[in-house]
Amino acid sequence: MKHLPKHLQPRWRYLAVELEGWPETSISRRDFQRECWYAAQNLLGDPGSARVDMTVIRFQFTGKTGDAIVRVRRGETEPARAALSCIDEIAGAPVGIFVCGISGTIRAAEENYLGRRGQDSEERNVVFGNEERVAVLRECVADVRLDEAFTGATDLDCDLA
Repeated sequence: MKHLPKHLQPRWRYLAVELEGWPETSISRRDFQRECWYAAQNLLGDPGSARVDMTVIRFQFTGKTGDAIVRVRRGETEPARAALSCIDEIAGAPVGIFVCGISGTIRAAEENYLGRRGQDSEERNVVFGNEERVAVLRECVADVRLDEAFTGATDLDCDLA
């Protein structure tokens, strides 16, 4: 089976969602996914639910709070938000669900709305292959720019001083 051309592939948006429950509440990703599907189907019907295509991409719930990233089709974010607002309990436990924001990528949703930071990096000149080159440094590794590409290196491969 061939892949669709890029201009025909579906476009996605990612909803950053926070969940809040009682301290003794235990919620699994599967339970949350099931409630998302049921809420979309009950509110939007079968055609609307299929058009929104809500899928839980990332999920974590510890203690009484948690967060998730829900993938929906571009242009269907408002019906998805409405369906999420209809969820008042998951696996028999009452929960509060808050949509923090909408993003075009999973990484941006995590960094901007769920408070997860990306890696700290800095750009410096390093000596690699007896030449001074530009590199992006993260912890003890570096991505050294060669002519038109990057190559990975450690602090033993290049002079980081």
